[in-house]
Amino acid sequence: MNEQSEQSRRYWIGVVSASHVSRGVEGGFAQLCHGKAAPLKRMKAGDWLIYYSPRTDMRNGDPLQAFTAIGQVQDDSVYEYHMSDSFIPFRRNIRYTDCKETKISSLLGQLSFTRGEKNWGYRFRFGHFEISEQDFRVIADAMLNNAEGKAYELGIQ
Repeated sequence: MNEQSEQSRRYWIGVVSASHVSRGVEGGFAQLCHGKAAPLKRMKAGDWLIYYSPRTDMRNGDPLQAFTAIGQVQDDSVYEYHMSDSFIPFRRNIRYTDCKETKISSLLGQLSFTRGEKNWGYRFRFGHFEISEQDFRVIADAMLNNAEGKAYELGIQ
């Protein structure tokens, strides 16, 4: 993996159902926005991705509204993956970190992109968006199950 300075490192949210997140974690990849390349190309090696899952499954899943995985982009390769003759999505290699599912409701007042927002879920409709390092730390600390702050364990000093 390319070394990336902390100043150029970026932090992202990807919006994907929990069942699809599980496949990505098992396979060590990210796939966003129904397989589009553009959101994956915005990320660079060393960036961090946190998945938010509004539902357990894409179409008929139960409501979940939780952060479900956290990982770091491993390289600068965005590649096609042949799933079927009619669906060839783009993917990126991600090194996922063990974490616990974390409901967003417990963090709404702490995140700059949800605090005080009546319609906080609107931003998630874009499927992929950048967040601040501070918001990343709040979510990562909650997912790593430590109120004292554990983002440093991810190499975030």
